[in-house]
Amino acid sequence: MDILWVGAAFLLGILFSRVQLPPLIGYLSAGLILAATGYEAGDMLHQIAHYGVIFLLFSVGLHIRIRDILRLEVLAVGITHLLIFSAAIWGLLIGLTHLGWFGLTKESALLIALLFGFSSTILTAKTLDARGEIGALHGRTAIGILIVQDLVAIAILAYTSGSSPSVYSVGILLLPLLRPLLLWVFRFLKEDELALLYGLVLALGGAALFSWLGLSEELGAIAAGMILAGNDKADQLDQKLWSIKEFFLVGFFLEIGLEGLPDGNSGGFIALMIVLMFAKAALFFLLFVLFRLRSRTAFIAGASLMSYSEFMLIAGTVAARNGYIPEDLIVTMALIIVISYAINATLARWEDNFWNALEGTLSRFQLDVRHPDRQIISLGNAEYLVVGMGSAGCEAYNELKENGLRVVGMDIDPERIERNREMGRKIVYGDIQDIDMWQNLDLNPIKAVLIAMGNKQSKTNATRMMREIGYAGSIIAITMRPDERESLEKVGASAVSIPIRDAGRRLAEMAIDKLDHSN
Repeated sequence: MDILWVGAAFLLGILFSRVQLPPLIGYLSAGLILAATGYEAGDMLHQIAHYGVIFLLFSVGLHIRIRDILRLEVLAVGITHLLIFSAAIWGLLIGLTHLGWFGLTKESALLIALLFGFSSTILTAKTLDARGEIGALHGRTAIGILIVQDLVAIAILAYTSGSSPSVYSVGILLLPLLRPLLLWVFRFLKEDELALLYGLVLALGGAALFSWLGLSEELGAIAAGMILAGNDKADQLDQKLWSIKEFFLVGFFLEIGLEGLPDGNSGGFIALMIVLMFAKAALFFLLFVLFRLRSRTAFIAGASLMSYSEFMLIAGTVAARNGYIPEDLIVTMALIIVISYAINATLARWEDNFWNALEGTLSRFQLDVRHPDRQIISLGNAEYLVVGMGSAGCEAYNELKENGLRVVGMDIDPERIERNREMGRKIVYGDIQDIDMWQNLDLNPIKAVLIAMGNKQSKTNATRMMREIGYAGSIIAITMRPDERESLEKVGASAVSIPIRDAGRRLAEMAIDKLDHSN
């Protein structure tokens, strides 16, 4: 019965959220509990899980561009890390086979090692999205590496399934030519429900097209999103898909949990792979630093890529079905993924705290070169700083500018920065959750900082950091929720705007003013 998995996911999601853990751990746990009771996933749950992946990857595609994937730190780190980590796992599997653990051939050990080298696209994208960091350099770098890994995963799927891309697959190179038409259609739509349906059509259409061409549906969803990336309509489309994407992803995490528990003989191997998960993140860190990223950027990008991938199950199931790897290993892989998800999601919550504790040690690895993610040290002659140059931030910037005040904007997304500069606005790159930036930035001339962002954690952390370094000016933040207002005021916000309340009061004032004039 479908109500079983819906109810179990809801109850355990609430339980884990109450103890300050991500609800997705509850969804995974719900799947494990249902599996222990003998519950089997039906076609409906499988389809929901599949669509959850498609919609999330389409959303990821909306935030990235091809030129971001072709950066040196993406291709070089992605390929080098996969080769080194997979080689280490391959050697480990061969050694365990000689001890009589698995009985793997060299070919099957290589396939499994490559699968362990992948990082979770789902969890990484979800974590970055929740922190509002997909557009940041570390976010774009992590997503780019995931796409490199996905391409390797597609090759593994093609190899183990015996299928090959269609001769027409070269036609996907013409997809960018559809961009003007797709954007025109989106601008033509006025109703929200049609805009939402349009997003679903694009996501599923891209997946279906790639499937027809013998390619990965997941890559098709990303490609469909990437066609629209870099346009202001992309953010609007992503916002409209948010709720549907979140619901369908519940099915994905449940289905992972429903893979159940392995036999007791796999406990040692599971524990070993969980330990190696931290080595995986450490290797990412070292490679990122080697390719000139700042230590903090390298740490956050590496930490976001530490979990094992859902592609391990997707490609592993196909390989097992066709005799390339033992079928009994799939359940073991599923539990390793579940545990890695739980650990990575929990650590992501305290990511900034871990960085603060490790900064002294990890900063020693940073190369003394010009970094692509270098932080600003001056805001010029500005008196007001607007952080987050979305719709609200732009309106605040324009109002200050029209009143003859000196203002500068700040954002973490290079695409948004580029669009604002084209419109004549003065805007700089900055990660407001980076304590190094606030410590090196001269805020003395700034009379007020306006935070026009949606992510609660980012706003709270930035406000706290500014107060900790001694900034005495006004910090004014925007929020939609009263509970966020309390959190922001506790860490030092001077004033918090709740637009819905402000609009309601203004509406009442206009009505009273109209009544007074009529009398």
